[in-house]
Amino acid sequence: MSKSRTFTVIVERDPESGWLVGEVAELPGCYTQASDLPGLEHNVKEAIVSYLSVSGRHEPASEFVGTFRIGVAA
Repeated sequence: MSKSRTFTVIVERDPESGWLVGEVAELPGCYTQASDLPGLEHNVKEAIVSYLSVSGRHEPASEFVGTFRIGVAA
């Protein structure tokens, strides 16, 4: 039986296409996109499964701590 794991997905909207881009915080380089949230969730699950099957990663992933916004004069 396979062990269930939980991952953190950071979602941003691409300013040019308007599509949603999801990046898995614990898996460097694991990201995908879709036009809506249900599609993004489906695509992210597929991306995670593919990433793990190709990478062979079984060691603990980094722990996602959080995000924050900061303003600076530009």
